[in-house]
Amino acid sequence: MNQSAFIELINPFKDKVFRLAKRLLTSTEEAEDATQEVMVKLWNKKESLDSYGSVEALAMTMTKNYCLDQLKSKRAGNLQIVHNNYTDREPQLDKKLEDSNSLEWVQKIISQLPEQLQILIQLRDVEQYEFDEIAKIVNMNETAIRVALSRARKKIRESMLNTHRYGIQ
Repeated sequence: MNQSAFIELINPFKDKVFRLAKRLLTSTEEAEDATQEVMVKLWNKKESLDSYGSVEALAMTMTKNYCLDQLKSKRAGNLQIVHNNYTDREPQLDKKLEDSNSLEWVQKIISQLPEQLQILIQLRDVEQYEFDEIAKIVNMNETAIRVALSRARKKIRESMLNTHRYGIQ
């Protein structure tokens, strides 16, 4: 196999090799070195490449193994494995507790509001009723409902801010 035939063979997947190396090594320079190393290894095997079913699969396997070896080696102490494709969608425990505490505080503050405002908050913000439906249920006009809800939300917000500002429990 001559040089032009080899280049023609590896050209379709050389960028994939680099992207895999970059994903595993995170450093562009290290990824370029890994890609070059894999290409040299493939060049050294050029006479036996026909015996492989897929040269691309061979190159990708060689890249993965080379990168993992680099990550394990002592000279790659500044490199790390990065899992870009994994994110924990479950909130952290402290975030869950904070949310739970905030919800309890909001419920406590709402329970201290006048009964009319409690009903309006429940219907609009919890049950998601439209203003015209709430107007029929509580026998108020929509503008009065909007004003009352605005005032109620303001009281809740101020109470929450005061609670967090002064650590009141």
